[in-house]
Amino acid sequence: MAEIRVPTLGESVTEATVATWFKKPGDAVAVDEMLCELETDKVTVEVPSSAAGTLEEIVAAEGDTVGVDALLATISEGAAASSPKKEDKPAATKAEAKADEGGKTVDVMVPALGESVTEATVSTWFKKVGESVSADEMLCELETDKVSVEVPAPTSGVLSEIIADDGTTVEAGGKLAIITEGASGSASATEKPAEKPAESNAAPKGKDVENAPSANKIMAEKGISPDQVQGSGRDGRIMKEDVMKAVSAPSTSAPAPASVPRGPVSADDASREERVKMTRLRQTIARRLKEAQNTAAMLTTYNEVDMTAVMDLRNEYKDLFLKKHGVKLGFMSFFTKACCHALKEVPEVNAEIDGTDVVYKNYVHMGIAVGTPSGLVVPVVRDADTMSFATIEKKINELGARGRDGKLSMSDMQGGSFTISNGGVYGSLMSSPILNPPQSGILGMHKIQERPMVVGGQIVARPMMYLALSYDHRIVDGKGAVTFLVRVKEALEDPRRLLMDL
Repeated sequence: MAEIRVPTLGESVTEATVATWFKKPGDAVAVDEMLCELETDKVTVEVPSSAAGTLEEIVAAEGDTVGVDALLATISEGAAASSPKKEDKPAATKAEAKADEGGKTVDVMVPALGESVTEATVSTWFKKVGESVSADEMLCELETDKVSVEVPAPTSGVLSEIIADDGTTVEAGGKLAIITEGASGSASATEKPAEKPAESNAAPKGKDVENAPSANKIMAEKGISPDQVQGSGRDGRIMKEDVMKAVSAPSTSAPAPASVPRGPVSADDASREERVKMTRLRQTIARRLKEAQNTAAMLTTYNEVDMTAVMDLRNEYKDLFLKKHGVKLGFMSFFTKACCHALKEVPEVNAEIDGTDVVYKNYVHMGIAVGTPSGLVVPVVRDADTMSFATIEKKINELGARGRDGKLSMSDMQGGSFTISNGGVYGSLMSSPILNPPQSGILGMHKIQERPMVVGGQIVARPMMYLALSYDHRIVDGKGAVTFLVRVKEALEDPRRLLMDL
């Protein structure tokens, strides 16, 4: 007989509330399978099974308050194996049954998601339960705030169970699925989907999620509806601290998808609309851009540049450049070099505010905004100020291709000190780019368009481009912003200045 007791709950925490039991007496359990969830004042603690067998007795029911090391339940070890009953066996252990028939089971886990990223959403499963998989074959795709992560199969076999369905939020290191090695995928492909909804281990969805007992109590006392509280527990479960935040937070701090409520829509119009949930990437883009507007004293200054010199130089050397370096000579390397040159003269544009300090960067990590099917991402060319034209072009091409293919990692998009955004590739003639916080400056490039210009007293057609520098006026004065943009203009209109550091 194995005893399940309350684990250590953390420093100065002596008791917890039993929030949810995932198993019932008589259910078969496996080693490390989650039995119940405990709720403390600060965190939610999952209690795993210390042995395989049958859950004999639940001592502490849901809602009970228990101390550290208190008895929660007892397990009869080996009982499930001695008297198997197919009709009584929970669906969660069917993967183990397949293991007995075909081979051992292998867990598919959530991979490392990147620095400071702790959770992701299961975007798409490429395989169904019962299908055969090969080692390294892509099983599913996870979506984080920044990137999409593909999860390969760790071994060959049959996908015997999907634990986290599409749309489920999972934590780094969590379990996604189970693969049975050596099993055949022909017999189980049709039977499993029908049994999936009845799994006792399946996470409750939507309105079936049970909130923490203490949370329900406080909501009842305060007269708060669950719709007014954002749950932080598993599957959106509302915890005690979530209710306390909703009670204490001012109404202006509550996140809202739109600043103005949607107006009434006729039934005819509604039938012709399509409602699609925003991806985590799009939600993050919206949140960060709005934060930039709310936090920074953002201002934009404009200028225009005659692109004749750059275009002539590019046309003259593009074939030799491609032959020697294996990459085309584009405009981005000129703009990157020009910005690096200007940032040395106006270092506050390459700085950021940290509390009451200004952090000046003695390097240039250049963010290059890239449009992808999923949204705008900003991969970073590190130490761009030390790179040659060829190295910059190669790095931009590499990051751009990975961005379009959804292969960028979190490290590829962290640490930028300044950003360049090229709206001209989409035909934009002029715009005001929004800062990429915590950076203090972003340069907007635009469409090259022939316009009449006065040169030497004569009106001639010149390829002109509008430039826009958005900057944080808290740290960058108007003089510094104008000086920066003038230096970029001078370097592009006479690229020889870059070679002579003028």
